[in-house]
Amino acid sequence: MERKGIIDAGNWIVDNIKYIDRWPGEGNLCNILGQEMATGGGPTNVLFDIAAMNCGIPLYAAGRIGKDALGTFLLDEIRKRNIDVSNIILTDTPTSYTDVMSGNGKRSFFCCRGSNSEFDCSDVENIDFPAKWFYLGYLLLLDNLDSDDPEYGTRGARMLDMMKKKGYKTIVDFVSEAPEKFRKVVKAALPYIDALVINEVEAGNTFELATCNADGTANVAEIKKAAQKFLESGVKEYVIIHYRDGAYGLRKNGEEYEMASYPADKIVGTNGAGDAFCAGVLYALHEEKSLEEMLKYGSASAIFNLRSASASGGAASLSEINAFLQTQN
Repeated sequence: MERKGIIDAGNWIVDNIKYIDRWPGEGNLCNILGQEMATGGGPTNVLFDIAAMNCGIPLYAAGRIGKDALGTFLLDEIRKRNIDVSNIILTDTPTSYTDVMSGNGKRSFFCCRGSNSEFDCSDVENIDFPAKWFYLGYLLLLDNLDSDDPEYGTRGARMLDMMKKKGYKTIVDFVSEAPEKFRKVVKAALPYIDALVINEVEAGNTFELATCNADGTANVAEIKKAAQKFLESGVKEYVIIHYRDGAYGLRKNGEEYEMASYPADKIVGTNGAGDAFCAGVLYALHEEKSLEEMLKYGSASAIFNLRSASASGGAASLSEINAFLQTQN
């Protein structure tokens, strides 16, 4: 059977976005200039970005959402994009939400984990979609999957192995956490990951490498060391590390590609930019494109994301992304 499609599992979140004029110090005040409610979370953002491409890839959602107003809003948004919701479990625990403070091109997050904290291996046991790729995100923000497992190290690693045994390729994303916890959860998952998409801070935290310079720019030499270490630690095929000024990819066979970020003509917000990058990479992975094309599609997808404050409000069609890439060659 020829597989086609992408399953996204993990965090399904509603973002309550507040646009602020500045970030206040403790005890001080700032002004909220506007607000909106939008969808968020790795699976949500990545699937919505790929759905906007109109590229014909079947899309499937897996996870937990509360039986409440936020859950209804989230489910409606998923269904609008013709994404299969048959493996979304409705729970009495409230839908996860995040208060996002956005201003001057920066953002901070205040998260209520809610129903996402209950997501576990048993929730995907019966998945039998004819898809090609299984995305899991965000590890380190999924309480059950981040918990200890006597055989695999973590429940997340167990879930990834379970899905690989079903015939899916696996791709994983993380959130930044305390380095000690980060290393434990990441390293347990690595042997069950086919493609890892991660930022430079997370890469550095995993192997205690100085992937960031003192001025905040990326230390590409250390990023390349981290990519090699990820492969040596178990990642099966691809490691792609993105950072503000560019991206670097390394394949198990030694192929590598490095590129600078495309110039942004407009930056409204950076919320979801990393997920947009991942969406472009995942589209290219599904279509079996080259490593160079993976990074280019990821970088182009991220550029469109920057034009909106919400996590997937700037999502572009495949024709728009291809037209943009033509101008960059």
